[in-house]
Amino acid sequence: MSAPELSLWHHSHEFDSGNPLAERNTWRVVGLAAAMMVVEIAAGWWYGSMALLADGWHMSTHVAALGITAAAYWSARRYARDSRFAFGTFKIEVLGGFASAIILGMVALLMVAESLERMFAPHAIQFDQALIVAVIGLLVNLTSVWLLGDNHSAAHAHDHDHDSPNDQHHDLNLRAAYVHVLADAATSVLAIVALLGGKYWNWAWLDPLMGVVGAVLVGVWSSGLIRATSRVLLDREMDHALVAAIREAIESDGHSRVSDLHLWRVGRAHFACIVGVVTPEPRTPNDYRQQLRQHEELVHVTVEVQSVGQAFQPDPNA
Repeated sequence: MSAPELSLWHHSHEFDSGNPLAERNTWRVVGLAAAMMVVEIAAGWWYGSMALLADGWHMSTHVAALGITAAAYWSARRYARDSRFAFGTFKIEVLGGFASAIILGMVALLMVAESLERMFAPHAIQFDQALIVAVIGLLVNLTSVWLLGDNHSAAHAHDHDHDSPNDQHHDLNLRAAYVHVLADAATSVLAIVALLGGKYWNWAWLDPLMGVVGAVLVGVWSSGLIRATSRVLLDREMDHALVAAIREAIESDGHSRVSDLHLWRVGRAHFACIVGVVTPEPRTPNDYRQQLRQHEELVHVTVEVQSVGQAFQPDPNA
């Protein structure tokens, strides 16, 4: 077969088109968070405020996590046509989401530790100054939520147009960034509530309590994101509804039986699979691929056919 003829059988391994709008907006959010971080650290140093310094360094963890999200988008796009990635670069984005989730979990633990410390050793709080910082932080966070929120909702809705009953395949990298800014917004609200209670009713205990509440909320979001991303990274897809659908399609002729099946995700809504078939009446692998064509989410299918004796009868109860 000549090279031009062989090229007709080649296909791209770029299974996912990425998320250009989310990438751009994530970089914008990184810029907003970084600017807020610099302002808080500079003001804290200039005015000698530990509250401002602490919040500035706390913001730096979110800048790092959001930077990972943006860099993951860039890397996945940069290496999309790199042949060294056998099944594309989609998992670079998922890895970015996983790393961000880990950072979010660490932030939750630090919030718990600091809140417990303040419960047993209360610090003097400059309420007016802290309230100004909290309100500015909330405005920055709400702007970030708005920037990422439309992309998150649109991606989630688009993905569920193709969803199977037990599937969750929206943009996990975007979800990580969205959870970070949402967590910051939620903790800003809790901080404002605590500061108002302390300023007007002298409820000093409310500040560390709201810190614990915020930490629990952040921790729950972090654990959910870790589970979702690790499932993709570890190719834990064999409980997916598509597995049963593949078996049903292959075995619909009454004499073929699936002897081996591997399914894994190569894009937000795309899968690759290897299917082993045993049958007394073998057909070509392409015939079996045609049977699976109805499942548009299957973008890379390999079929191995093994002929067995005519006495072979699949057990319908197996």
